Amino acid sequence: MTNLLDHLNTWLPRQRWFAGKGRSIAGLTVAQSVTLRTGEPGADLMVLAVELDGGGTEYYQVLVGRRGRLPVELEHVAIGAVDGQVAYDGIWDPELSSGLLDALAAGDGRDWLRFVPEPGAEIPTGLSGRVLGVEQSNTSVAYGDEVLLKLFRRLAPGINPDLELHRALRERDSKEVAGLRAAIEGTLRGEPTVFGLLQDYAANSADGWSMALISIRDLFAEADLRADEVGGDFSGEAFRLGQTVAILHAELAGVLGVTTVTPESLRADMHAQLDVALAEVAELAELTGPLRAAFDEVGRLPEPVPAQRIHGDLHLGQTLRTPTGWLLIDFEGEPERPLTERRKPNPALRDVAGMLRSFDYAAYHQLSEWGEWAYPSEDAEPEGQLAWRAEEWAGRNRNAFCDGYADTTGSDPRESALLLRALELDKAVYETVYETRNRPSWLPVPLRSLRRLLTPGT
Repeated sequence: MTNLLDHLNTWLPRQRWFAGKGRSIAGLTVAQSVTLRTGEPGADLMVLAVELDGGGTEYYQVLVGRRGRLPVELEHVAIGAVDGQVAYDGIWDPELSSGLLDALAAGDGRDWLRFVPEPGAEIPTGLSGRVLGVEQSNTSVAYGDEVLLKLFRRLAPGINPDLELHRALRERDSKEVAGLRAAIEGTLRGEPTVFGLLQDYAANSADGWSMALISIRDLFAEADLRADEVGGDFSGEAFRLGQTVAILHAELAGVLGVTTVTPESLRADMHAQLDVALAEVAELAELTGPLRAAFDEVGRLPEPVPAQRIHGDLHLGQTLRTPTGWLLIDFEGEPERPLTERRKPNPALRDVAGMLRSFDYAAYHQLSEWGEWAYPSEDAEPEGQLAWRAEEWAGRNRNAFCDGYADTTGSDPRESALLLRALELDKAVYETVYETRNRPSWLPVPLRSLRRLLTPGT
């Protein structure tokens, strides 16, 4: 085991889904492990406890496969040689991932781990899995064109909102999410923990982020056309996406209920997040006064604010466009927030604010790709025709999204301008922390948005 931990200590920080980048590992142990398969190949599902320099422990899940000799197609996921075998990231092995699907269909249980099919759900068997190329904080495995297994990499003990909300939406037969078929559940530190979800696979789909970038690229390529004149205009999709989010909010409210939060509690939460951010993001210091003033305005709202369960981390990358409409995915909430916070009721406008922020992200990311704005070296306001077009695209689609939301709910988010602006500011503050920790070169995007939102008349 010592030899395996030595290899994992080197291998783990190189994985894209490892959240402790920029911090050294002070200690690494196996918190718990269960054998899923003996023989060749063998497999153990391990939960690794990672102690980081500066304090804090994070938990990561790795399906550790073992073979006497790795096939060529698995060499890129090798962890290291252990006891005459090669240990590797077994989720990439079609033989091992097929075993996970079969266990879900059978409703198996192993020690602290349970494979739990949803009532009445059909789960295919005997299919080989293939890891999808885009890997973020989780790993997704497709089985044919029918089902998708999402294996959570970073684990948090407690009730996972992704499973909780998908089960609630399954009760409503929601068409706004991919249908839930099964879950891998268990315990960690004595608390219920979700290790994976099996859902319908939207095979013929495109993610909203990629579609938005293509739309902006097409706009930039047309020297003399406005956003509404370009063939790749995204505003129609933004309108339909607004409708989808509104329907989702109604479904969640219908099954999980609606409550209220006090303006003062919202104000306090916003100030608390700003305090955390100021300790990590030096660039926020100059904006502290205007930010606190905007958050104080929320605290003076005269009435309690309606609140409910929401997506919690809504952006274009959490959407899929299928031939029949939009789907919303990944209901885990903001990854930098504790699990208890992610499960709290919130104003539905928080999701709206997240999507509005995402349109800004798409526009300025593409502007950088075209060489008009350099993330690492400049946070000055970009200038020129393409910068104007980026603003035009973002504004057009922000409005289209709100129009679609209002079309479904009968209530325009823009009518709650003070709260919506504060929630956008709060989201951008969160983004500065996320980018500082994970993608420092992207930090100018939320900083620029904060300056714009804090400048009257922009």
